Amino acid sequence: MAAAMIMHMQILSVAFGLLLTLQRVDGWSPAHATYYGGSDAQGTNNGACGYSNVFAMGYGTMTTAVSAPLFNNGKVCGACFQIRCAGDSACYGSVITVTATNLCPQGSYGGWCDYPNVHFDLSQPAFSQVANYVAGHVSLEYQKVTCYRNGGIRFNIQGHTYFLQVLVYNVAGAGDVTAVSVKGSNTGWISMTNGWGQNWQTGQVLDGQALSFTVWTSDGRSVTSNNVAGSSWYYGQTFEGSQF
Repeated sequence: MAAAMIMHMQILSVAFGLLLTLQRVDGWSPAHATYYGGSDAQGTNNGACGYSNVFAMGYGTMTTAVSAPLFNNGKVCGACFQIRCAGDSACYGSVITVTATNLCPQGSYGGWCDYPNVHFDLSQPAFSQVANYVAGHVSLEYQKVTCYRNGGIRFNIQGHTYFLQVLVYNVAGAGDVTAVSVKGSNTGWISMTNGWGQNWQTGQVLDGQALSFTVWTSDGRSVTSNNVAGSSWYYGQTFEGSQF
């Protein structure tokens, strides 16, 4: 009797351990989804991340705006999420990956974008791959995943002599940039401040100097692009650096 009880407890212990393992492996979390931008996704350009043209920047139509808890004051811009529809009659069985490129503002879609809701306002082409777009709104499951990008990190230089602003995009790996430093050919490394979205800025005068950048992402990794912009760079240009 005692031996049987011990064996039963051992079996329960193993089963509980397997359950915990399965819970750790399955990283899906609940959310909701709507869509915006029309069938050609043209309405998804611009927005709170600073990406003026998501197509030209390589993000294509598989993009999403996210509600405030995920947006995190723009720090999530560029991150990739795997999503799947969950439990609605309009759901398809597909699993897709989308990039966070905008903020779903408070008060949108009857409050679905209001804090503390986790909400994905997908481009219509993305929504149409996980559910019938006629539904308009579905339950969703999501998990953050690795981003894969073509080419190197891009640095779009804007501003003027006393206000250098750089939009950082096309970032692989974690995708979301948490810190940027710039170095002129006549300076040491200068920490840039986050303006909005993935625009990073400094008041240091760097005109006429070759520029190097170091980019950090949310997983703690960093990559440096040395002399990515030559000394003859000018405002409005975009340069391609190293990649994760």
